[in-house]
Amino acid sequence: MSTERVAPLPQGDYVPAVLHDGVIHTAGMTPRRDGALLYTGIVGDTVSPEDARAAAGHAAGNALAAVRSVLPERAGIRCLKMTVFIACASTFTQLSAVADGASAVLAAELGAGALPARSAVGVASLPSGAPVEVELTAAVV
Repeated sequence: MSTERVAPLPQGDYVPAVLHDGVIHTAGMTPRRDGALLYTGIVGDTVSPEDARAAAGHAAGNALAAVRSVLPERAGIRCLKMTVFIACASTFTQLSAVADGASAVLAAELGAGALPARSAVGVASLPSGAPVEVELTAAVV
């Protein structure tokens, strides 16, 4: 999943990641595999928190692939900030638990000590009906 250096194909007019002055910013990554969403719907309504957590993990893996796609050869990364957007019912409050799925993937890939600062944001909807979207900012080290 995220060990590849090939970013998921954009779903519009943008690039998956940009490297500028030693900092990589990704576009929002959804839980896609081969261009198809693995999960759709609203968390706390049609998507369970457990499925949303898995979706967040897959989206984080895609974000790491986007980071690696612009990473210079033999360079490392330090993730600085992760934002996890969650399309959820207005009464859903377990945002942090869903975002933990994304953090778990980063910890598995980069080590528990490499976790970035993180925000978990509830929103009304996301592109193509995705339940989660993950953005990363990383420094090249």
